[in-house]
Amino acid sequence: MCFSSIEAHSKLTIDEFFNVTHFQSINLSPNGRYLLVASERPAWDSNSYEQSLWLYETSGRRKQLITNQLLASYIPKWSPSGDYFVYLMKDKSDSINDRHRVVRSIKSSVKNEQQIYLYNIASDEIIPIGIGYENPSALTWSDVDSSLYFAAASSESTEDVDREYEAEWKDVIEYRRRKPNDGSIIYRIDIIRKNRRVTSKIHQITHLNFIVSDLLYTLSEHKIICSSTSNIIENSHDLEIYSIDLLNPSSIKQLTNNDEFEMNLRLSKDGKHLFFRTASSLTGKATSNNTQIRLKSIDLTNGQIDEWGKGFQGNVNDYAIRSEGGVFISGQLGTNTNIYVQQSSSKYLTLQRGWNGTYRVISTSSSKRYSSVAFLHSAFERPEEVYFIDHIDGLSSATRVTNENQFLTNKNLPRSKLYTWVNSDDHRMVEGILHYPPGKFEQKNLPLLVLVHGGRAAASLNLFPPIWYMFPHLAAVEGWLVLEPNYRGSTGYGDQFFSEIYSTFLSRPGRDILDGVDRLVRDGIADPTRLNVAGYSYGGYLTNWLITQTTRFNAAFSGAGPLDHVSFWGTTSIPVYANSLIGGFPWEIPDIYAKESIIYHLDNVHTPTLIFTGANDVGVPADQSFILERGLKYLGIPSKLLIFPNEGHDLLNNPWHSKIQIREQLKWLERYGHVSWFKTTS
Repeated sequence: MCFSSIEAHSKLTIDEFFNVTHFQSINLSPNGRYLLVASERPAWDSNSYEQSLWLYETSGRRKQLITNQLLASYIPKWSPSGDYFVYLMKDKSDSINDRHRVVRSIKSSVKNEQQIYLYNIASDEIIPIGIGYENPSALTWSDVDSSLYFAAASSESTEDVDREYEAEWKDVIEYRRRKPNDGSIIYRIDIIRKNRRVTSKIHQITHLNFIVSDLLYTLSEHKIICSSTSNIIENSHDLEIYSIDLLNPSSIKQLTNNDEFEMNLRLSKDGKHLFFRTASSLTGKATSNNTQIRLKSIDLTNGQIDEWGKGFQGNVNDYAIRSEGGVFISGQLGTNTNIYVQQSSSKYLTLQRGWNGTYRVISTSSSKRYSSVAFLHSAFERPEEVYFIDHIDGLSSATRVTNENQFLTNKNLPRSKLYTWVNSDDHRMVEGILHYPPGKFEQKNLPLLVLVHGGRAAASLNLFPPIWYMFPHLAAVEGWLVLEPNYRGSTGYGDQFFSEIYSTFLSRPGRDILDGVDRLVRDGIADPTRLNVAGYSYGGYLTNWLITQTTRFNAAFSGAGPLDHVSFWGTTSIPVYANSLIGGFPWEIPDIYAKESIIYHLDNVHTPTLIFTGANDVGVPADQSFILERGLKYLGIPSKLLIFPNEGHDLLNNPWHSKIQIREQLKWLERYGHVSWFKTTS
């Protein structure tokens, strides 16, 4: 299968690549007349991102900017009637650069009063509502437009207590000391409108001993539903779902108790069933039967849990509740993500015929009178935009709502095709994507860059533009053939393929990748003297492994990739993920830690390596990159470490950081990628 771009024009530049609009969320009004679109673009002059909220009429008559200071971590929500929507804005008192910073002082900073914002559709009016001094971690409407619920960090500590503690401990940190703001308080806001004046009253509902990550209200059960999280996820039970009986708020019931990560909570139309996605690979012990992301529901009347999409061999990337009952599922199979309909958990999934590519996000109208759908879609030859249809049957003839990225269609883009090969050890079929330089489709003897996706519960897909750290289009327009391998452990190829990295989390996917390179060389497609490899996060993990296994790569890029399994497990904020990925604790399976080791084979590396990391990364701490750089320095291997200040695992704060890291990768590729430094120096 091949994907051809439309007639080419000018060359895609790095400036154009980074000026694309990324869509954060979409949300249809209950009657389908309006659509909220949250988007993000670089604000180069302010070294930040502009996060905007737009209101569209789905008829195409109007587009209105609501704010360009949206707090993107919260998805704006429509009120039950659809007459209002609520959103949050960035706290101007906090530096955006502090988003990933770990606070290590007990001294409280000066806080400003926080506000939520209501927008009135009829009057075109923005109404700020004060909610106190704590940032809400989650927010939801009740069953009426005059009431909302929100969760915020506990603030029980007093200045007297803080002073006493500081007098005793000075600046010493008790690592596991539980602080009051490690819990949450649920509040209700009552909004009173009288004589064009709007006032509000806030009522405390209950206190919880965990951080709330999601919040819903169900009228039929008169309950609050919430999910828990933690700053450091050490146990699968840090991530569970709970219900709070509003008639007896001290009655808190745990609805889930498993080794899964529950996310994306939504209620059925009648409020009696709670839907959520689950990821079994992110928590608990690794097993040989981990599943991809699944969709489940809980009957709130009896606690029964049902799985949706049974028999589907792919990954559930997103879903939406249908107004007629059942769900829409955005399901990934291979490199494509399509929309499926399922009327009940006992029914089969039905594929909706649409376009090839990736349907990334779905939103539906909630009223039973309407069945309109909005979605995000992109493909290799089709930049991502927002689309709208009155009914799912018209999926292939949807109307494009936005035109933010259409300038990319006038660029000389690469042509892409799927490519398959066989693992030489166990004869597993592996698939990847080949991106050819413009004008060189299916030519031979091309210089190769292997671009390894992160995850690991992810895959390289038929989409454009890709996520920020993947740059196949830019590398291809610079003359490189790009291979994106969907190695073992990638989603979209069945649960067995996904779970086959158990106890071989580097060596087996690493063999998949190397065999793909060998096949490209045997087929005469890739020049064996100009092979290179790059990856970020789990892709960086694999890159670090690959350069210890072979000298065939001329250049390598390792972004935020673990190097030493033990110190990674000991310092990451998600040790339960590291534990499940590797298969157990270091003292339980020392043989696997040794067998899959990178650090003990670092003296095998002869590949010039560019390394980069966020200074405040707590997922893969920056010390992993420091260790790699120091080891290569001692070994005399050309290397360079780039540290991006005030950035976490994802470079989300300053757009210059993402641009510079890809600019430097392209420079490194040009400097080292064409000739083997190892063979030349030898």
